[in-house]
Amino acid sequence: MGEALTILVLLLACLVALLLVLLARREADVQRRQAVEDVASIKAEARSALQDVERREHRVAEREREIAVERRESRERLESATQRAEQLRVELESVEQLRRDTDRQAQEALEAVSGLSAEQARAEQVRRIVGQATHEAAAEVRRAEAAARRQADDRARKVLATAVQRLAAPTSSQSVVTVVPLPAEEMKGRIIGKEGRNIRTFEAITGVNVIIDDTPDSVTLSSFDPERREVAAVALESLISDGRIHPQRIEIAYADALAGAQDRAVAAGHEAAERAGVRGLHPELVEVMGRLRLRTSYGQNVLAHLVESAQIAAMLAAEIGADVDVARRAAFLHDIGKALRGEVPGTHALVGAELARRHGEDPDVVNAIAAHHDEVPPTTVEAVLVQAADACSASRPGARREELDQYIDRMESLESLVAAHDGVRRAVAMSAGREVRVIVEPTVVDDEAMPGLARTIAQHIEKDLSYPGEITVTVIRELRTSATAG
Repeated sequence: MGEALTILVLLLACLVALLLVLLARREADVQRRQAVEDVASIKAEARSALQDVERREHRVAEREREIAVERRESRERLESATQRAEQLRVELESVEQLRRDTDRQAQEALEAVSGLSAEQARAEQVRRIVGQATHEAAAEVRRAEAAARRQADDRARKVLATAVQRLAAPTSSQSVVTVVPLPAEEMKGRIIGKEGRNIRTFEAITGVNVIIDDTPDSVTLSSFDPERREVAAVALESLISDGRIHPQRIEIAYADALAGAQDRAVAAGHEAAERAGVRGLHPELVEVMGRLRLRTSYGQNVLAHLVESAQIAAMLAAEIGADVDVARRAAFLHDIGKALRGEVPGTHALVGAELARRHGEDPDVVNAIAAHHDEVPPTTVEAVLVQAADACSASRPGARREELDQYIDRMESLESLVAAHDGVRRAVAMSAGREVRVIVEPTVVDDEAMPGLARTIAQHIEKDLSYPGEITVTVIRELRTSATAG
């Protein structure tokens, strides 16, 4: 039984081994067939690649043959073009030689006819061309200047008219008298006092003249010193309000009015700054500005002039897009130096500029103050606006008064200065001296020289004369017509 089992196991093992051998042979056959197929595929691909390479080599050979043919044709065309160019060069040299011969013959003929050499004829032609170009250039310059002047004048008139119309402020002209209102007519007798004692004491203490006439409910204080007149008016108003008028009371009222001058100056400075729209001024500048309430220039109150100038300058700056605050502030402070005239040496423009600089004002404001009379060149457009605003406020109708003799002397000096220029036959000052018409000798000053003469006269006026605003110089040639009687 045990032997039979062993034999069975051996048989099974032999069968398994036989199966494994059969499987291995089958796998080997499969792999051999696969390898054969792969080799066949590789050979087919190699034959295809070899055929492709052969086709490409054939195309390359064909292209090389075509290129060789094209190169040969290009070389032939180049040789043909070179030969043609050489022929053209020879023909061009012949034509050029013929032209030179023709020109020489023509030049010799022209020289023989005109009696001028070629150099002389060329110089004459150049002179004529230069003269014509100079004349055309001068005419073009005159046209450009006229167009620019018209545009600038139209724009300036529009801006100034808009600003001044928006302001529409009353004029600020003052006289040398102050009118004090009275609550009742019988107050005049109390001011005069017994046997004129009160009025004599008042006039002696204050230094002003008290005029009591038939004007109802008012008396007039007259003095060329505005400070005395203001102190006297304050003292008189205090006496009228108190009702007690006698020499001792007059002395007390005058002392109180005199002591309150500084307070009135500060109050006037603050009020003016508020009306002008200027804020943040140094307290000392406010006090100095307040002192200008008593100063006048040709009858125009200086502080009122500064307020008006500040308003005009601000409007002008707004119209053209400049810095409104700088223009307003500089115009308000531009005459501050007048309050220190006599105390500090120098012109009021430079003194005012130094005072503003010392109290921390902006450099642009300082420059506008110093430059408003052209003593230093303006560095900003706001400085120019301050000059314009100053001129507008000063030249408004009724703003200032001028004596007739001074006016005549100024006009005569202006005309004499202009008439002293060469070629000027006559000078006429018009529009209160803001326009000068100049009549010139046509034999001395031609059309091309007139613009230059106008600029020279304007520069001479700016240098030697002082004037508000701008002077327009118009140069006119005198036309002479001769007639022969038959």
